[in-house]
Amino acid sequence: MKTTVFALLGALALGVSFASVASAADTSVCLITKTDTNPFFVKMKEGATAKAKELGVTLKSYAGKIDGDSESQVAAIETCIADGSKGILITASDTKGIVPAVQKARDAGLLVIALDTPLEPVDAADSTFATDNLLAGELIGKWAAGTLGDKAKDAKIAFLNLTPSQPTVDVLRNQGFMKGFGIDVKDINKIGDEDDKRIVGHDVTNGNEEGGRSAMENLLQKDPTINVVHTINEPAAAGAYEALKAVGREKDVLIVSVDGGCPGVKNVAEGVIGATSQQYPLLMAALGVEAVKKFADTGEKPKPTAGKNFFDTGVTLVTDKPVKGLDSIDTKEGLKKCWG
Repeated sequence: MKTTVFALLGALALGVSFASVASAADTSVCLITKTDTNPFFVKMKEGATAKAKELGVTLKSYAGKIDGDSESQVAAIETCIADGSKGILITASDTKGIVPAVQKARDAGLLVIALDTPLEPVDAADSTFATDNLLAGELIGKWAAGTLGDKAKDAKIAFLNLTPSQPTVDVLRNQGFMKGFGIDVKDINKIGDEDDKRIVGHDVTNGNEEGGRSAMENLLQKDPTINVVHTINEPAAAGAYEALKAVGREKDVLIVSVDGGCPGVKNVAEGVIGATSQQYPLLMAALGVEAVKKFADTGEKPKPTAGKNFFDTGVTLVTDKPVKGLDSIDTKEGLKKCWG
């Protein structure tokens, strides 16, 4: 996986969102991310910027103030329509609430590609380029269960999720973990309807370290014997670790996550996180820009991976404590493929 960091080109403020222009050309592409601070989205922007420069198209990028700021994303879509962009690449904060704005863009002739987070319904976008987030969750669930062995039947599990709106990426990772761990998933499209006694509870983190710390503190108050923590992403995992460390529990709790950023892989190497599912935001964004350029030139829309309703950009389990029968790479290899 190529992880060269490309320099960002210029920036300008537009209302409550952040915008940057990669190059001047007839074809323009909009990238709309949840935030411009999370390393995952920073790297996604770098991938899009580099590919736009290579193809000679204009890239305009926008982001919400925080994860969950859908209003800024709607405003960005309106701007992209007005500017005559050929396509929009979006990681939606509210996967249901954004749909009317997305439909307006499609009605105006723009190609809309969801990156990382599928919309609800998934066909509200023309295409989705993403990690198989259900599989990403399943891999770390299988790893946690395999690591615990017979003790898995008595586990006390905390779930550190994303936001109250339950965006698809949140639901898929959460339900995937449960499936991998051996928990009976009732409605795979919903968080929190399970009745497995091993589940201590769920809390939200907004995908950042502070939120992870706070959510972990809340769940420890509910049950101080928690010994497995599923986290939506690696910043949340880092916060959970700090909360556990504050009460002397950091050595005897398994933390698992999804992202595969360089800080997260280093945390796996240092024992902060037991295992993480690595995804590839550079590739998602670069392929998205290519797809919009091809659509602008030929009218052709991207096709999903065979057997799936999205284009799968890959996922790999990273751990230094492999489980027999479960494919994984170690942190040395993970650091060669990481981002951020």
